Amino acid sequence: MRALTWQGRRDVRVETVPDPVIKDPTDVIIRVTSTGVCGSDLHLYEVLGPFLDAGDILGHEPMGVVEEIGPEVTELAVGDRVVVPFNVSCGECFMCGHGLHSQCETTQNRDQGTGGSLFGYTKLYGQVPGGQAEYMRVPFGNNLPVKVPDGPADDRYVYLSDVLPTAWQAVEYAAIPPGGTVTVLGLGPIGAMCGRIALHRGASLVVGVDLVPERLSRAARDGVKAIDLRRHGKDLGDAIRDLTDGRGTDAVIDAVGMEAHGAPLAKAAQWGVGLLPDAMGAKFMEKAGIDRLGALYAAIDIVRRGGTVSLSGVYGGAVDPMPLLTMFDKQLQFRMGQANVHRWVGDLLPLLTDEDPLGVDGFATHHVSLEEAPKVYETFQAKEDGMIKTLLRP
Repeated sequence: MRALTWQGRRDVRVETVPDPVIKDPTDVIIRVTSTGVCGSDLHLYEVLGPFLDAGDILGHEPMGVVEEIGPEVTELAVGDRVVVPFNVSCGECFMCGHGLHSQCETTQNRDQGTGGSLFGYTKLYGQVPGGQAEYMRVPFGNNLPVKVPDGPADDRYVYLSDVLPTAWQAVEYAAIPPGGTVTVLGLGPIGAMCGRIALHRGASLVVGVDLVPERLSRAARDGVKAIDLRRHGKDLGDAIRDLTDGRGTDAVIDAVGMEAHGAPLAKAAQWGVGLLPDAMGAKFMEKAGIDRLGALYAAIDIVRRGGTVSLSGVYGGAVDPMPLLTMFDKQLQFRMGQANVHRWVGDLLPLLTDEDPLGVDGFATHHVSLEEAPKVYETFQAKEDGMIKTLLRP
């Protein structure tokens, strides 16, 4: 089959690799019909190379059609249409039973000290082959894949793999009071969907911050108060306080994560780690890695006293300096973590109706073939061509 493989920093290639096969009796093999490129894929492209091997198959936002089932699969049949959540979760352990599928005890990576495995996402999270490929092996076939109806195009359902549950959880964790206010930092795929969901759930004001004109324009069309970071810079907090009686918004969602704009010293450190041999680079990141924290520091400044900061952007540092005095003095709450996809499917499926209240049918800005994936990574990383969300068609 053809699959997108990691080969090195800013080097991904579509190659011919062996087809996946059934290994466990509850496995299924799916033929991938659509698969998304995620902002967190760029962390693999740019920062997390020490935890990857050449040839690793990337991608964690797939959907497709069941081609083969293991002998103990009873909940699916060949030909069923399914979405694959990015958490590799068993659905039966203590953590899954508590809606914490990203912490699945069956797939926890105890040797790495991390939570449940993720498709297409480094040795830290199981090094499980991903879904930017023609075919994909999916374990836990009775519990993990989400069966969806035939009929509507893939765009209607594919975001159940990541974008929708990640954004829904980010808004849920933000604890926006009824009719309250929220700032969303970063208007890439997750931030853009956070804005739509917050408005759908009744926020009276959603402020969106970015520096890419196409992202700002799209958010404004969604009803978000779009603020251009290039215009406000260090005055961003004051600009948002001016909109909220001098207080700041009730909540802030950081949808940026480790690749925040600015922070030149941290950026240089990340680049330096990427130049080290893998074993040395991995050790450095595990013990002394730092993130570019511009977005997180901005969130702490912007949120009102007694408010909530919700982190959906991925961070990977081990010794990040945090302004604990300010956090304590402002009496802030923080919630964060990988989305627990299955936890939110029941809330989201009823919204994927003909009315399409979250606008999923028109959410992708680009649809391209799998063979064009290397160019997509390059363009997405450079924030060019108005690229906000791309779906690959294997």
